[in-house]
Amino acid sequence: MQSIFNNDSQNEILRRIENLNEDTPPLWGKMSIGQMAHHCQAPLNIMMQKKDYDLKPNWIIKTFFKKSLYNDKPWRKNLPTAPPLKVLDNRGFKKEKEQLVELIKELHKHKNKTDWQSHPIFGEFTALQWGQMQYKHLDHHLKQFGA
Repeated sequence: MQSIFNNDSQNEILRRIENLNEDTPPLWGKMSIGQMAHHCQAPLNIMMQKKDYDLKPNWIIKTFFKKSLYNDKPWRKNLPTAPPLKVLDNRGFKKEKEQLVELIKELHKHKNKTDWQSHPIFGEFTALQWGQMQYKHLDHHLKQFGA
C-alpha cells in the first residue's frame, strides 16, 4: 500500500492534482472539482490538528470500515461522506487546489513523526496507517476526476 509519506507516492499525487483544471468533470458523485479539492483537505487538517470538524466516534463505522482505510482494496464509488466533511457550497478550484497542495507538502515534512493523535472517529492509527489512509483518500478522489 502506498503512503503519502513516501516521496514517490507524494510526487505522484501532486502530479495528478496538477493535471486537473476547473473544467475537469467528475466520473461519478455529486461534488464539483472545487468541492473535491476542499473536501480532500479535511483528512489532512484532521491529522495535523489544524481544524476540528466536530466528528463523533462511531463504533459501527470504526468496527466495519477502519481497516478499509489503509488496505489495498479500492473504495467503491459513491461512498457516503460524514456530514461535517461534506462541501455543499461552490468552491473555486484554483484556490482550493493551492491549499490542498500546500497541505500535502506540509504533511510530508512530518513524514518521520511517529506520535500522531487519534482520529476522532476511528481512533488510533500507526504513522504508517495514517500515511496509507491519506494516500488512499486522495487517490480515490483523484480517480473520481479521472486523474
